[in-house]
Amino acid sequence: MPRYWLFKSEPLSYSIDHLQKDGQTFWNGVRNFQARNLLRDEIRQGDQVLFYHSNTEPPGVAGLAEVVRSGYPDPTALDPESRYFDPRASEADPRWFMVDIRFEEKFPTYVPLGTLKQTPGLEKMVVTTKSRLSVQPVTPEEFQIVLELGREK
Repeated sequence: MPRYWLFKSEPLSYSIDHLQKDGQTFWNGVRNFQARNLLRDEIRQGDQVLFYHSNTEPPGVAGLAEVVRSGYPDPTALDPESRYFDPRASEADPRWFMVDIRFEEKFPTYVPLGTLKQTPGLEKMVVTTKSRLSVQPVTPEEFQIVLELGREK
């Protein structure tokens, strides 16, 4: 049974349009231990992802992706040329993890954060509670509500 997640990305760095064009990508560069633990221990192939545009006006959910590869070490942590380099990481202790995702759908209706905050059933959704976490769990009920909002025409 799939689980549900919300992944945040700044659209100027990587948007739902980028993912649609690429078809599939790796989700790297996460440098928060709580999010890292989710990527490493919880997120699995087949899980569904709400693709969220952050640091834009307005922020919101732009579409869907599916996890196609469960957590594995993020090699950018070992690359001194990478902006995600971590000198404490090693092959024996990679510290940081990533997953691969595949494009599923760009919503016909962008779902702004304001709409999420005002929608019944989403009051406890992590993204509506001022969380800055870039990878967040979503309940099946929240996922269905957001899916319906995004598919409205």
